[in-house]
Amino acid sequence: MAVTNLAGLLADTASRALVLPASALQRHAITISYAQLRHLVAALAQRSPFRDLQPGDVVTYLVPDPLTHLLIFFAVMAKRAVANPLNPAYTADEIAFFVGDGKSRLLLVPRCDASPVSAAAAATRPKTSSPAEEQEWRMPYRQAVDDLQELAALLEGARATDPALFLHTSGTTGRPKGIMLAHANILATVHNITDTYHLRPSDITYLVMPLFHVHGLIGATLSTLASGGCVVAPLKFSVTAFWPDVLAHAATWYSAVPTIHQMLLARARTTYPGHSGALRFARSCSAPLSSTTFKALEQLLGVPVLEAYAMTEAAHQMTSNPPPPAQRKPGSVGVPMGTTIRILADGGRECAVNEVGEVCVHGENVISAYHNNPEATAKAFYQLPAPQAPLAPRRTADSVGPERYLRTGDMGYCDRQGYVFLTGRMKEQINRGGEKIAPLEIDEVMLAHPRVREAMAFGVPSAVYGEEIEAAIVLADSDDGGTSSAQDEAVMAQQMRKHCLAQLAGFKVPRRFHFVKALPKGPTGKVQRLQLAKALKIVPSDATPSPKAKL
Repeated sequence: MAVTNLAGLLADTASRALVLPASALQRHAITISYAQLRHLVAALAQRSPFRDLQPGDVVTYLVPDPLTHLLIFFAVMAKRAVANPLNPAYTADEIAFFVGDGKSRLLLVPRCDASPVSAAAAATRPKTSSPAEEQEWRMPYRQAVDDLQELAALLEGARATDPALFLHTSGTTGRPKGIMLAHANILATVHNITDTYHLRPSDITYLVMPLFHVHGLIGATLSTLASGGCVVAPLKFSVTAFWPDVLAHAATWYSAVPTIHQMLLARARTTYPGHSGALRFARSCSAPLSSTTFKALEQLLGVPVLEAYAMTEAAHQMTSNPPPPAQRKPGSVGVPMGTTIRILADGGRECAVNEVGEVCVHGENVISAYHNNPEATAKAFYQLPAPQAPLAPRRTADSVGPERYLRTGDMGYCDRQGYVFLTGRMKEQINRGGEKIAPLEIDEVMLAHPRVREAMAFGVPSAVYGEEIEAAIVLADSDDGGTSSAQDEAVMAQQMRKHCLAQLAGFKVPRRFHFVKALPKGPTGKVQRLQLAKALKIVPSDATPSPKAKL
């Protein structure tokens, strides 16, 4: 049966679709089959308020547990409506903005009057120009419904071109932009991921990323369901529960941001059981993975670590390092998977091999416009002739005539084998006295120091150079208790400066090093570089420039 919409991902007949591991709130693991999941979704779609949804209605929901999230998502798909999952940690003002921008028909929140989510949702009513109809709803998910609706009825729902998922950019440098992903966009990515990693019904993924983010929803969950595999979905990620769950449920892969990989490495001495069970690969995505972390993770796990490159506008994955026996390259985000990648200079000129330019992407998974934002859309795309020799496209139809390329805002280059290497975000480049510096290069050098667990370089205003480079560092022994003295930090700063000078030009060496217990992170574990100085309350100063500085 051909799958033309997301509800069709529930068509598999395998016995296990979802496993909810035992936890402090749940004594025993709960297993839900594909048939049970289909029937629960069908039952929900017939209940109020879902039965009254019209095609195209936007449903905003903030729910903490993964099963409720998936039931809502698929019930919305079955009604040809649009899912708009939000982070339950959002403030009332943030919820009001997203509800208003999407003109949501329904706003679903947990049934808990004391919940901050409920309070925030209530506060949106007077501030939202198109108020959502709030429904407090909870699914009794231990029951399975056997006789309410057949799968065929679900498959009569949305068309491939219908909108399915409404999300927003992070908005770190301006107003968040709305992204409306169609069923076809998401299905293209789902098939690309299953092809990339050779996912099959025997595969079991351990979900560590939240389902309100495309990494968790599309990158791990929907891709696994498309393969007929099983998703092990804990209530939330826990370093201490990770390995017991992975081993108990024979997980074969997991996908995470580098921060989570680093957390697993940092606690490996007390949590790693000495083997990785049935794990056959680990995937890293949504932020750059340093070569140091890559090598340490492969050494610990004993399985391939496959770094991928993704963005919400492309329904998640665009490139990935392939699994063995194909080559994987540390520091690279891999080759195009179901997409065409072109490295372009200003004005759309094609860059040569190893020449740095802006990474641009074309494919069936890529949106064609931002939601109700023609100005942002006009700036975000190049219209270009089809390339004569695209860089290793896969699952992409032959192009005829001009192609529309999304400008990712990432700088990078392609080597002769078509592997993509990212050098940093265009907006994150540090302009120090006219020198354009990619902070990722500095991060890599700092992370190679044996005492450094996490590190990030960032720019701060400077009256002398326009911008100056500073860095925040989490030391590898920061979990051992106690606090470091100013003298200890001064000695470590000298060591870091010497370490950086051995591998970087003097003008790239951070002028100040800030030693912190943790880098401030967003809900998906990503550090927002442009917000780092503000989050750490770092006050810039214009002291003597770094040793050997050159202008």
